[in-house]
Amino acid sequence: QVQLVESGGGLVQAGGSLRLSCAASGRTFTILGMGWFRQAPGKEREFVAAINWSRASTYYADSMKGRFTISRDNAKNTGYLQMNSLKPEDTAVYYCAARPTKPYSDRMGSADFGSWGQGTQVTVSS
Repeated sequence: QVQLVESGGGLVQAGGSLRLSCAASGRTFTILGMGWFRQAPGKEREFVAAINWSRASTYYADSMKGRFTISRDNAKNTGYLQMNSLKPEDTAVYYCAARPTKPYSDRMGSADFGSWGQGTQVTVSS
């Protein structure tokens, strides 16, 4: 199994930036790829971005393009989500996921990944 631990969440003012990290441990050779999702109170979990672990090709939900950047550091077995120009509507719990079970796309779903982190809270104040 792969264990995932997110960090980097917190409280930020609108217009600010945060960088989330997702550190993987365990059977890291099975990561294959990583995705970020978010879930706001009362809403469904929403796809943010994904990255192919070996090729570093990236995929973004349309609403995230331009402000969010996904990346990874193979040597550290860590993925990142850089979030800029944050808005109050970006407030959510952000989850990282690994071990994709389906081809990458810009519309991946929760069922498309086999391993999940516990989430990190991001709160954007107006």
